[in-house]
Amino acid sequence: MADDLNRKKKKEALRALKFVLFSASAGVIEIAVFTLMERLTDFPYWPCYLLALICSVLWNFTFNRHFTFQSATNVPVAMAKVAAYYCVFTPVTTIGGNYLAETLGWNDYLVTGLNMALNLSTEFLYQRFVVYGKSLDTNKRAQKHADAEKTVNR
Repeated sequence: MADDLNRKKKKEALRALKFVLFSASAGVIEIAVFTLMERLTDFPYWPCYLLALICSVLWNFTFNRHFTFQSATNVPVAMAKVAAYYCVFTPVTTIGGNYLAETLGWNDYLVTGLNMALNLSTEFLYQRFVVYGKSLDTNKRAQKHADAEKTVNR
């Protein structure tokens, strides 16, 4: 029983690490798109942030669904749940970020970085427990790993 608990703890720690790494790659995309928008357009903070966020969300959703949560759940249903998260997160961070950057004069990149940190922590919990909670480790990749583990433990 202790071995099973340790195995589950290691699996969840690895899941969190994968999420952080894929989110970091999405963060690179977000910063790249944000920088391009800020440098190449005269747009205020909010449209630059919004387009960059959308690009990073699509990237992050695709990789985390397949590799981190290894879910075989219905893609449109999972995406709708993620969209529901962003229906709250996006207005709060877009309006709040715009206020910090445009009204209070905070550095645009600092505001974007704060939004990204907030997104990382809250989205992991939301995806882990709400989006994929009942469908963790159900895709073909997870099944192959489980079958291989059973073979080794015989």
